[in-house]
Amino acid sequence: MASLTVATAQSLITANIADNGQHIRQLMADAKAAGARLVHYPEAALSGYAKAQIRNWSHVDWSAIERELSTIRALAYELELWVVLGCSHRLTAPHRPHNSLYVISPAGTITTRYDKRLCSHTEITDWYSPGTEPVVVDIDGLRFGCALCIEIQFPELFAEYARLDVDCVLLSAYAEDPIFGILAQAHAATNNIWLSLATPAQCAAALPSRFIGPDGHIQACAAGRAEPGITLGRIDHDDARYAIALSKARPWRQAARQGDIYRDRFVIDPRSTDRQSI
Repeated sequence: MASLTVATAQSLITANIADNGQHIRQLMADAKAAGARLVHYPEAALSGYAKAQIRNWSHVDWSAIERELSTIRALAYELELWVVLGCSHRLTAPHRPHNSLYVISPAGTITTRYDKRLCSHTEITDWYSPGTEPVVVDIDGLRFGCALCIEIQFPELFAEYARLDVDCVLLSAYAEDPIFGILAQAHAATNNIWLSLATPAQCAAALPSRFIGPDGHIQACAAGRAEPGITLGRIDHDDARYAIALSKARPWRQAARQGDIYRDRFVIDPRSTDRQSI
C-alpha cells in the first residue's frame, strides 16, 4: 500500500499578507528538508481570518494575495511538494468570499479548492459565502479530503469522506478550543482515517497542531507554544499499529452502516415484537 509523510504546519498568521507568505514558504522549505511530500496549513493562513486579521473585506489587498499565491506555487514546483493552504477566495461582487483551502500540486498548479460548507452563524451572516460540496484529492495513491474549522462539529462530514474512501482528512482551523482536538481524535477513530489538524501558532497554547492515526491516537503533536513550525505524520497502511483499525474495524463498520449483515439476521418472533413482556 502507498505511504506518505505529511507536514502539519503551525504557521503564524498576521494582518500582513507578505509576512504570511514568507512564513508559509519557510515552512514549505522545512517540510521538504524533513522529507514531507505534503504540507498542510491552518485556516486563512495566507489571507488572514475574518474577525481576527480582517475587519472589512474592502481593506483586503487581493492583488497581494495573488502575488503571494504565485510565489508559493512556484516554490511548490521547485520543491516538488503538495501544499494545502488556507486562504479567503474572492468572488464576483457583491458576493462575499469563500473560506477556502487551495490544493497546490508539485507542478505548481491549483489542482482544486475546497470551500467551507458549514459556516458559523457569524460567518454566514456577515463574512462568507458557503461552499457546496466535498473535495477529494488523489496524491501518490492515497486519497485526501478537506474540512475547515467549525465543520469538526459535524460528524456527518467525516462519515461522508469515509464513504468516499479517503485515507486522510486535512482539517484546517483558526481555533483555540481544546475540544477540537478531542473531536478530531473521535472522527479519526470512528471512521478509521488519518487526520491532520492544522492551527495557527497564536492558538498553539490551547490547541497545537497535530497528526492523528486511524485508531484515534495522536501520532505527533506540535509544542504548545506560540511558535511556527511543522509536525510530521506518516500515512502507512502497513504500519502494524493500525492493522486492526484498517483491516478489521473499517471494513466491518462500512458493512454495518450498509445494514445487509443485519437484515439477513432479522427474526420474526413474538417475544421480539412484544416490548412490554418479560
